[in-house]
Amino acid sequence: MFREETEKHLRESLIPFWMKLKDDNYGGYFGFMDNDLNIAERSGKGCLLNSRILWFFSTCALLLHDKKCLDYAGHAFDFLKRSYIDDEFGGLYWSATFDGNPLDTCKHTYCQAFAVYGLSAYYRASGNKESLALAKELTGFIEEKCRDENGYLESFNRDLSPSVNDKLSENGVIAERTMNTLLHVFEAYTELYEAGAVEETAPKIKEMLRIFKDRMYDPARHCQKVFFDKDYNSLLDLVSYGHDIETSWLLDRGLEVLGDEELTREMTPITDDLADNILHNAFDGHSLPAECEKGKVNEDRIWWAQAETVNGFLNKYLQDPSKEEYKTAVLAEWEYIKEKFIYEQSGGEWYSQLDANGVPYKDKPLVEPWKCPYHNGRMCLEVIRRDVRF
Repeated sequence: MFREETEKHLRESLIPFWMKLKDDNYGGYFGFMDNDLNIAERSGKGCLLNSRILWFFSTCALLLHDKKCLDYAGHAFDFLKRSYIDDEFGGLYWSATFDGNPLDTCKHTYCQAFAVYGLSAYYRASGNKESLALAKELTGFIEEKCRDENGYLESFNRDLSPSVNDKLSENGVIAERTMNTLLHVFEAYTELYEAGAVEETAPKIKEMLRIFKDRMYDPARHCQKVFFDKDYNSLLDLVSYGHDIETSWLLDRGLEVLGDEELTREMTPITDDLADNILHNAFDGHSLPAECEKGKVNEDRIWWAQAETVNGFLNKYLQDPSKEEYKTAVLAEWEYIKEKFIYEQSGGEWYSQLDANGVPYKDKPLVEPWKCPYHNGRMCLEVIRRDVRF
């Protein structure tokens, strides 16, 4: 029943909703829709949103064998090539105008990584060699321009001089390194590895696993630290529940793809610990709060964190089906999503954020640079990829 419901939700709600965002006049996908379903057709178009849409339709095409989805992925690919690439300094702009000209010319490692992620998926679905070549080119850009000897740096001006990392910093701090950016560089390289670029990615995936283990994981608190200075000193007492459970399964996925048994034995206790802590100390039996800062829990429910809760708990249940509590949590979270998050009037896209009582914030848009089909779409796609049968 769970498998059937999530696949139906993907096919009949999420895919049609995002298809309607296609901009046939200027290319790409509309960058903003408010909670009343009004599309701002002349709003900026974020590269992050476009890259995640590229990944979404590519992966739908790959797993559902859907030629129409491949066409929609191709539409995102064409806009990425035309509108975000900086031919002078390299890399991709943060955003473009509605008609495809540079808007925010920041170069952010997070943005480059998601383009690699989407381009790799498009190659896997379509066999388009230009897409794979561009993914490898951007990986080279990240490695040459966006890091130092200790790992990945984050925010740069157009000419690649350092800039303030306000886009990936929150809660009153400005971080030079973040757990969030490292996680999604890791994810992007895992996807590129699966696309066949083993030589370019394998050593870097292993290096990132070491950074998670040695720099970001806090074994005493069973969580990850979030924001860092350049020397990996933590800047804030913050636990991001959604990122911890997302990290748990994404690291396991990278380990699965690598097939390094020794490294898997070393890292699995960490991914187990992250998931176990979320299940027993954050998850309330039906949904996941946003975060805990300085011991105070933010009880809002964020759309993407609920989707990653399903992914993370499902991952640990499938690794060890004797852990029935993970399966129970998956099904409880899915019931909460169906009851509280799915916005039927929109055709089935999810609300962005709920308060502690499960009431949507009506001022939060359904589509914006960060609100996309990546998390909830991926939740459904993971159920299909793993061939879940409960």
